[in-house]
Amino acid sequence: MLIPRQPVPALSVPTLAHGDFTLAADAPQNFTLVVFYRGLHCPICLRYLLELSRLLPEFEQRGVKVVAVSSDTAERAQAMADKLRAPGLRVGHSLPLAVARAWGLYISASRGMTSIGLEEPALFSEPGVFLVRPDGTLYYGAVQTMPFARPHFDELRDALDFALAKNYPARGEYTAAF
Repeated sequence: MLIPRQPVPALSVPTLAHGDFTLAADAPQNFTLVVFYRGLHCPICLRYLLELSRLLPEFEQRGVKVVAVSSDTAERAQAMADKLRAPGLRVGHSLPLAVARAWGLYISASRGMTSIGLEEPALFSEPGVFLVRPDGTLYYGAVQTMPFARPHFDELRDALDFALAKNYPARGEYTAAF
């Protein structure tokens, strides 16, 4: 389990059009928003990333850099990016499943063909959304065991306004015994 105010695991993946992404070198003003998505086979991911790409300028105005990452191959990630038509969105690929697990993501095994006629990869990570401070510590995290009921990006944007205005601390940091 990742703990707020503690360092997150290392993350470095290639992106389609923005060179290699390395979280430790990202240097955002306020946060890096790391969005782990299931992959090309997931129609909910497409809708989710379309919403993210629509709000990308609003996150950037708030000093938040954004990256969407999956364990898909470069070819599958490119097919997703072609559907998104969002050249400003950094799309990372080839996420090692061991790294996904270090981030607390759930791993699923293929169930074959999806409802949109695409084969699931043999293994892939389920969704997760994280806000990471420039110092590499966790501010916010949410993981799902399924593609459903993910955090809404417009709500996250609005929460950032509050958090930045009030210098609101990361919560959930208590780790001592009860």
